[in-house]
Amino acid sequence: MTDAGGPSAPKGLMLRAYLLVSPLIGLAAPALLKRRLARGKEDAGRMAEKLGQPGAARPKGRLVWLHAVGLGEVLALRGLIGAMAQHDPGLSFLVTSSARSSAQVMAANLPPATQHQYLPLDAPGFLARFLDHWQPDLSVWAEQELWPGAVVATHARGIRLALVNARMTEGGFARRARAGRLYGDLLARFALIAAQEDGTAARLRALGARDVRVTGSLKSAAPPLGVDAATHADVQRALAGRRVWVAASTHPGDEAEAMAAQAALWGADRRWLLILVPRDPPRAAAISQTLATQALPHVRRSAGQVPGLEDAVWLADSYGELGLWYRLARAALIGGGFDAIGGHNPWEAAHLGAAILHGPDVANFAQDYSALHQAQAAVTVARGGLATALQSPDLPAQADRAQALVQAASGALAPLAADLLALIKGRP
Repeated sequence: MTDAGGPSAPKGLMLRAYLLVSPLIGLAAPALLKRRLARGKEDAGRMAEKLGQPGAARPKGRLVWLHAVGLGEVLALRGLIGAMAQHDPGLSFLVTSSARSSAQVMAANLPPATQHQYLPLDAPGFLARFLDHWQPDLSVWAEQELWPGAVVATHARGIRLALVNARMTEGGFARRARAGRLYGDLLARFALIAAQEDGTAARLRALGARDVRVTGSLKSAAPPLGVDAATHADVQRALAGRRVWVAASTHPGDEAEAMAAQAALWGADRRWLLILVPRDPPRAAAISQTLATQALPHVRRSAGQVPGLEDAVWLADSYGELGLWYRLARAALIGGGFDAIGGHNPWEAAHLGAAILHGPDVANFAQDYSALHQAQAAVTVARGGLATALQSPDLPAQADRAQALVQAASGALAPLAADLLALIKGRP
């Protein structure tokens, strides 16, 4: 196999087998996408992008293509895009993702000179159509999902590949190790690999990666989520005098804790208002029923309603508005900590001045929460302890300490950005 910077034919049997059967993905794609559309998981107006058909024109000049899967991973790329643009203001950027929710939120948070598209399904014809149109000068993949067909097709064209913000748990490592040389054959095609922490770096090396560096998480360095200024001003006026807190990216266990805390707070002082932002907005109807059984008067964002003093909860059953909710809140319970989910991203709240509270389970963000706790910038809340935590006089200082961490992180991206741009200059 040639070095990771130049084209090579796949040699691993697992990778050969995958590429041999990958044309079947193209045959199954229309039926698969139709079923997903019926379940609300695809964007009807942009579904052709999953077949490699471009939804926008390619900008002139050099283009960096960055890919991530989920919403948090996609939003985390914005800081890296900004750092690369500072080095080379003439660059354009293409961000691809897979999930519909990531596209909806990214649309409101696109950096300058950046477009979003869906990544095509991993079939040769779709990928060739995508690469023929966009002709990227560099391909940057984030976190841990690598699509074998896309990686091989990109590498075969002499386009340099980089893996950034890599994170791999022991479980993820075990699954990939069972695939034999498949993952190692893919990693060998990457000219630069940057892991979030030492454990991930060691697992990547064990799978066959070379020269893995540790650069930390991109999430802490991402710029603040955007907001519509007029909407923010209107809502701020409507909630004047309320003691606003947010429960964000929640699951049922988080919601049970949040509702119990709000019942206690609102029962004692009607100024308290909980903005409840479920991780999955289609669950809103069930959440609304639970709020009713808990005797917590509420209104729903999706219905265009704004809470009055008689309302205890604003059910924010909408996509892409966390930038608004965090700006309004004195504190935020970050979801995923009470449901064996492993927690969710705390840095978006930190950027916008909301003090960070979370449940006991933050395994998926252990490094992030460790940094916050070392700086006394986040608090672990035990079951039943949320109402007390929300009344702590230290919350404003805690929020200030978290903001200091994100400001420091944003300045640490310059070396990685420079190394990525050097890959373009070194491209054959």
